[in-house]
Amino acid sequence: MTVIKTFFIIFILFGCTMNTNKIELVKSVDIDKFMGDWYVIANIPTFIEKDAFNAIESYKLNDDGTIATTFTFNQGSFDGPLKTYRPKGFVIPDSNNALWGMQFIWPIKAQYKIVYLDENYQTTIVARDALDYVWLMSRKKTIPKQELDSLMNMISLMGYDKNKLQFTKHR
Repeated sequence: MTVIKTFFIIFILFGCTMNTNKIELVKSVDIDKFMGDWYVIANIPTFIEKDAFNAIESYKLNDDGTIATTFTFNQGSFDGPLKTYRPKGFVIPDSNNALWGMQFIWPIKAQYKIVYLDENYQTTIVARDALDYVWLMSRKKTIPKQELDSLMNMISLMGYDKNKLQFTKHR
């Protein structure tokens, strides 16, 4: 990875906005149930996610308790080049598995807060106190409109600007 690209990742993940907002975590996460594939339905994208199609975030619990993460998407179109990123997740102690550090570059860990999770582990919202990025994800490629509207409203009530959200196209 080039020095410039590394700088931009660090800047995007940590330096863009500082906010004293504290978004509430879910009470607890059954980490085993959370593992697996999640389709990115909508997000405020980082620079690597802009113009992403078929975006999927996949989690696998490692023996040491870290989370192997694989983020894949097609760049620019459904048939665009496949991009793959492999950050590592670290569950923050005493967070009931709801707060993670996501590490793209050692030693920096970006905040990753599980702030909504339905009881069946089918939809989730991951947010940051800085209100710079948010991800609405589902086990399925689509969410029924009424549920989607409710989740989008929830994101807005956290303080996010809904106009910054982009919807990911899947096929």
